[in-house]
Amino acid sequence: MSKKIEPNADLGKFRDEIDKIDAEILKLLNKRANLAIEIARVKRRANLRFHSPEREKAVLERITALNKGPFPNDALKAMFREIISASLSLEEPLKVAYFGPEGTFTHLAALRHFGSSAHYIPVASIKAVFDAVEGGKADYGLVPVENSNEGVVSYTLDMFMDYDLKISAEEALEISHNLLSRSGDKSKVKKIYSHPQPVAQCRIWLEANMQGIPIMEATSTAKAARLASKDDNAAAIASELAARLYDLKFIERNIEDNKYNFTRFLVITKNYPSKSGVDKTSIMFSLKDKPGALFEVLLPFKRAKINLTKIESRPSKRRAWEYIFFADMMGHIDDKKVRKAIEEVKEHCFYLKHLGSYPIGDKVER
Repeated sequence: MSKKIEPNADLGKFRDEIDKIDAEILKLLNKRANLAIEIARVKRRANLRFHSPEREKAVLERITALNKGPFPNDALKAMFREIISASLSLEEPLKVAYFGPEGTFTHLAALRHFGSSAHYIPVASIKAVFDAVEGGKADYGLVPVENSNEGVVSYTLDMFMDYDLKISAEEALEISHNLLSRSGDKSKVKKIYSHPQPVAQCRIWLEANMQGIPIMEATSTAKAARLASKDDNAAAIASELAARLYDLKFIERNIEDNKYNFTRFLVITKNYPSKSGVDKTSIMFSLKDKPGALFEVLLPFKRAKINLTKIESRPSKRRAWEYIFFADMMGHIDDKKVRKAIEEVKEHCFYLKHLGSYPIGDKVER
């Protein structure tokens, strides 16, 4: 006769083990927090930077390298970012400005990068993000710089010409658009609010499913969600975060035409971090008007075997037909070959500015 299975007894045993593990995790978290407080005191006495992006990246890389599963690395990174964020807040929460209001994709990228314990400051424009950091209102700012479908955010690049701020990190965020409303009932929608860029990215779906419904322009997807939350006959194209913040229901998820849709964000501050070992450097420069000028600028990077991962040109808006180039390269400004190449490039430029050297963000994969 087979032995009778007692599922409740088994569940009780496993839950008791989990309770013991949770108690040990709590004990270790508080031990870690006390060490973080001591580190903060040492840094304050030595007049060192309170926040260290390169150390944060090293911690996350070490944790994922040690992970043997079954916990997925992405979940581990998210948890440890929150642990780091909470530890920093014990001394003083980081102040982070972003292009608001609450619920924008920039807000979501900021939460992903700094964790929920930072103090977030929504501002009305990308320029206002730069102003907040330069004026000391925020320790960091987060701004979009390029989208995988729509290209560069020109206004962000233009701001680097006028502000003496540095890039200290980057964050890539998968962009998923949703149609939201108060009721979640498609038949009640008489108008749709959204920013023009998401509208362009959802054109095929909108034409197939919302033919004849007028689209009203909003300054951001979050503002669109806020407007829809006050109107029973309106919908908004916005993020899942906006749905939670403004208590909206999903009419349809993932309505973007191209499912491979990512935006790269830059973290700006007054100083760039020291070398992490896997870094990227960004510069901007203008060329002398002569044949072969761009070739002469690129040649030092080729000779030094430095990989230029991006180069973009923009009108300077200061002289007719003058262009400013923005370039990203592998390596840190404190690497001898990177610094030497940039110094050589300067000789062929009217103007060259180092925008920052910073840890390379997580690779975007599908």
